[in-house]
Amino acid sequence: MNAFPQETSNALPIPRTVLSSVTHDTPLTRVSLAFVAQRINLYLRFGHPVRELRLDRWRRCAIFLPTVPFCRIRWESNDYGTTRWQLLVMQACTPLDAVQRIAGIQPGARLLMHAEGEQQVQSVLPQIDAIEMMGIDPAAVSPAYWRTLGNRLSARLPLPPYSAERHTAYLAGEVLR
Repeated sequence: MNAFPQETSNALPIPRTVLSSVTHDTPLTRVSLAFVAQRINLYLRFGHPVRELRLDRWRRCAIFLPTVPFCRIRWESNDYGTTRWQLLVMQACTPLDAVQRIAGIQPGARLLMHAEGEQQVQSVLPQIDAIEMMGIDPAAVSPAYWRTLGNRLSARLPLPPYSAERHTAYLAGEVLR
C-alpha cells in the first residue's frame, strides 16, 4: 500500500443518473483536499464523491451526497520530518442529523472512526487493504465495523478483521430497513 498517493483521485466516475438526482435542495458535504510535495497531503482513501472540483494546482474539493461514507487521510511534515498522521472515516449527513465539526469538512460529518499518529494509521491501512482484497468496497462496509475499529484503537486492543459473513449480514439488515 502506497501511503503517499499521487495528487490525482482514484474516485470512480459517477453515472449521470446520480448527478441528475441532485437537486438545488440536496444537502451536500464538501471535503477539502490538498497536496503540497513534502509538506501536506490530504486525500481520500476511499469514498465516492458525486463531484470533485479542482480549485488550483494544490487544492481540490470533493462533494458527497448525504449518508455516503468516506475516509480522509491527513499527512503533514516540516523540515524535521513527519508532524501529523490522521485517518478519519466519516459519513456525510443530512441537515437533521447530529454532525461533528471537523476542519476541512463543511458543514460537518458523522465521525465513525478516528486514528491519530503514525502507529494507529499504519495499523488501520492494512485493514482497509484486506477489505479491498475481499472484493468489498470499503465505502460499503458496515458503519458499526468502523466504530468497533475506532474503539479497539482507543483501547489498544487487537483490530478485528472484516469478514464476508459480517458484510453479508450487514447487507441483509440494510435490505430489511
